[in-house]
Amino acid sequence: MKTEAKNPGMIAKIYRDKDIKKVEEKMNMLGSFARMDTYTFLNIRLISSIVVFLFILYFFKYGYLLSPVFTILYYYLFTYIYIESPLKKRIKQLDHDALYFFEILTLTLESGRDLEHSLEVTVENVDTELSQEFKQALYEMKFGKSLIESLEDMKRRIPSETINNIILNMTQTSVFGNSILETMYHQIDFLRDKQILEIRGAINKIPNKVSIISVVFVVPLILLMILGPFIINLLA
Repeated sequence: MKTEAKNPGMIAKIYRDKDIKKVEEKMNMLGSFARMDTYTFLNIRLISSIVVFLFILYFFKYGYLLSPVFTILYYYLFTYIYIESPLKKRIKQLDHDALYFFEILTLTLESGRDLEHSLEVTVENVDTELSQEFKQALYEMKFGKSLIESLEDMKRRIPSETINNIILNMTQTSVFGNSILETMYHQIDFLRDKQILEIRGAINKIPNKVSIISVVFVVPLILLMILGPFIINLLA
């Protein structure tokens, strides 16, 4: 899903072109996670930041000191909530979809189809976030783009470096005429190893989480049980 600017308004006069372009690139990477288009986001962030500044300035003691600090915090928090956090979720979702999607694609390639027809079969049978992006790339081919051009444009909509590296290998294989199946076997092995490492990393974090829970909840209870009688006698 590409978020395009329809009504720049005053934003185009306030922000530099490269800043607008940077936000637009991130918005394009959000895909189905995007809640608004680029200029709507910039307008809302700017206006709400001004409102926060004025509210704190007029209704709080020492507002002239607090308003700049809280406005800056709000500005970056707004960006994190509407762009950075959804972007991280989308990367996680795409990486989760990758192994299954490329396994199905490889099985389709093994049947003797070329890459384009294998992608068509795969996107028709796999309904995931990643599949929707490949479906968009195939749709763009109807308007004159080649498969390589569509996949290159798709990379600009994908925030996952892992998937972009796979797409890069696929396009290079198509350009130089190497074996696409051999390339996909290597990529699937890489995805499986990556998934295993992530699971191991999550398991290794469990003792730390348990330790934190113990310190926060269990240790105070033990201390209360030990010192309880002494405190009761002291109060009595």
